[in-house]
Amino acid sequence: MTDLLHTIPDFPTRLYTHLLPSLEKHLITTTDLLTLDALEVAKRAQLPLLDVRRLANHVVAILQGRLGLKREHAPSYQNAGEGQADYGSLRKTGKEATVRLCPISSLDPSMDAALGGGIPTGYITEVTGESGAGKTQLLLTFLLSAQLPPPHGLSRPTLYISTEHPLPTNRLAQLLKNHPVLSSRPNPPSLNRILTLNTPDLESQDHILTYQLPVALARHNVGLVILDSIAANYRAERSSASTPSALATRSAQLVRLGALLRYLSREHNCAVVVANQVADRFAPVSTTTRASASVSVGNVFSSSPASTGTSSAPAPSVLSLDHQQRFFTGWGAEPSTPPHNLKTPSLGLVWANQIACRIALVKERDSGNAGLGEGEVAVQGIGGAEWNSRRWRRWLRVVFAPWVQGTGEGGKGMEFEVWTGGVRAVDKAAV
Repeated sequence: MTDLLHTIPDFPTRLYTHLLPSLEKHLITTTDLLTLDALEVAKRAQLPLLDVRRLANHVVAILQGRLGLKREHAPSYQNAGEGQADYGSLRKTGKEATVRLCPISSLDPSMDAALGGGIPTGYITEVTGESGAGKTQLLLTFLLSAQLPPPHGLSRPTLYISTEHPLPTNRLAQLLKNHPVLSSRPNPPSLNRILTLNTPDLESQDHILTYQLPVALARHNVGLVILDSIAANYRAERSSASTPSALATRSAQLVRLGALLRYLSREHNCAVVVANQVADRFAPVSTTTRASASVSVGNVFSSSPASTGTSSAPAPSVLSLDHQQRFFTGWGAEPSTPPHNLKTPSLGLVWANQIACRIALVKERDSGNAGLGEGEVAVQGIGGAEWNSRRWRRWLRVVFAPWVQGTGEGGKGMEFEVWTGGVRAVDKAAV
């Protein structure tokens, strides 16, 4: 229990001086005390069962009190008032939480419905996809809509942190001019209410996020933080640091970064949205392919025919990453997806465990249409990419999120397009 005072600094330890030394001797942590059965803890530490249960209940009561979750029949403790403050009732009831949940809108009703109303505060949301899939276009829309009053936004300034390119102010001005919701407002969003920071390398990114970002959130009452993109600086460092120890260090850095962003989003009640890059997914070489290759090589030196067999490659184990990644990457859940179109978001499973929501933007070439139609305008984007609905088709998939059901296995997602006013859902009747 050496970590008890780190978890609850004001815990009245003198009430349990006869228990704590034995718990420390047997390396029982606070997590073990709360998650393991009290009988198992009592056997390991050789302590009375009732005393162990009393200690566990006391720890739970204090933690629930700090979260505002007071029980109706809380247990009474001798001198428990020393170190257990009155934290009041619930921070907010379920109804109040629903009313106060004012997500940031995408300014399109169909897209908001797919996102469960939009991007809520207090969470880390990731938008991932290929180059030209529309990630930055969606993020720029959020930058402006967050400045609108409810139900579209938060009436608060926004912050854009760039790791690759400066803030595209020309594109933002184009959105303000062409989107009907933005242009029709008497007090439209302004570029003056968008703060911007640039992090060209990993060292500056770590310093800015650790020290400058908390100050900016508190000083300017920022409601939305966008980091575009989260993987750029890590991928730049990877070429010179690919040893196992360096990868372990990077994993620890990602865990610290995720913990920092989650804390800031909850502490300042703001939404944190990060853009992430993707990489091609390479299927593992099957045993059948290797066997066929060896047979072909053997036939060069032998004139006798060889049997190649007709057995197919075995399916991956349900516990393997190859099988499970189709549930949290956004690619592979649809059976009809060609293998060469499968992608994997950068930073791996470690970063996927740090975020609350993953939104995958998938693009496929539209072989039925080519070129610009009459009255259509090509939208020039970041890095020279062009977004043209006549050449590409795009889908938005909610891979996982705590506030809305994901797209699900076999679902293609909601089709959308990028136009001069931002992003919008594709009208099925007009297709």
